[in-house]
Amino acid sequence: MAEVLVYVDHVDGAVRKPTLELLTLARRLGEPVAVALGAGAEATAATLAEHGAVKVLTADAPEFADYLVVPKVDALQAAYDAVSPVAVLVPSSAEGKEIAARLAVRVESGIITDAIDLEAGDEGPVATQSVFAAAFTTKSRIAKGTPVITVKPNSAPVEAAPAAGAVEALAVSFSAQATGTKVTARTPRESTGRPELTEAAIVVSGGRGVNGAENFAIIEALADSLGAAVGASRAAVDAGWYPHSNQVGQTGKSVSPQLYIASGISGAIQHRAGMQTSKTIVAVNKDAEAPIFDLVDYGVVGDLFEVVPQLTEEVKSRKG
Repeated sequence: MAEVLVYVDHVDGAVRKPTLELLTLARRLGEPVAVALGAGAEATAATLAEHGAVKVLTADAPEFADYLVVPKVDALQAAYDAVSPVAVLVPSSAEGKEIAARLAVRVESGIITDAIDLEAGDEGPVATQSVFAAAFTTKSRIAKGTPVITVKPNSAPVEAAPAAGAVEALAVSFSAQATGTKVTARTPRESTGRPELTEAAIVVSGGRGVNGAENFAIIEALADSLGAAVGASRAAVDAGWYPHSNQVGQTGKSVSPQLYIASGISGAIQHRAGMQTSKTIVAVNKDAEAPIFDLVDYGVVGDLFEVVPQLTEEVKSRKG
């Protein structure tokens, strides 16, 4: 059966959820072969095997931590040459898309980014994308070479499908470009205890209607009751009420959670572009004519300062 390369996103052996989603999609196309690099690579094997990886190619070297991107591209190309896959799947993070693009150039193949679904086709994998600020959905396939496809988080379920997960060492020869950009310092991201925004199953966002940085505590309280990530509109970020790293929209992050709750957000096209593919959308806004209501599954016309705290209390009471 044809093999599909899956690039593993992990932290010291802990596999991140988007990779497990890629394994679900890879099984539609063939047998998943995972590529895990860096410290803790071998520790990923059990989790990857549990979710369908028939083989796990691992490599560790100082270059993966000390230099940017290129050593990982060298390794993924080595895996590509060893496996001759029918497709290469990579998580749609900023780093993932750069790795995928560089690999596509090297192997002279087409690339599709930010896919939200994959299916097998007679002439190769067919990818679904949400394009033009989520106004259209398209289906595409690569016309030249082996498809290199990045997939947005929350595009597929995480499904257990036990497989062999045989661990094999991957021999990697680093190119001259591998040591071109050195990492000189790292600063750990301050932990909020909340899920990563782009990977969260639930996102609660606040906008201009929150009316101040101090009032984002209301948004955070609802998010924490739901185990959700916190997002913000561009208006709230530009006003300095919330960090840019939490901005959802065309110039921020694109999210596709199971549930998206927008509070005090009008629903301008810039914001919609970053969250329109959410599975269920709920909006709270006191303006009944706000554009966000054209998009939602459920809308509440009301003052967020009254509605959101009541919703938070209701969630807490139901959770006991």
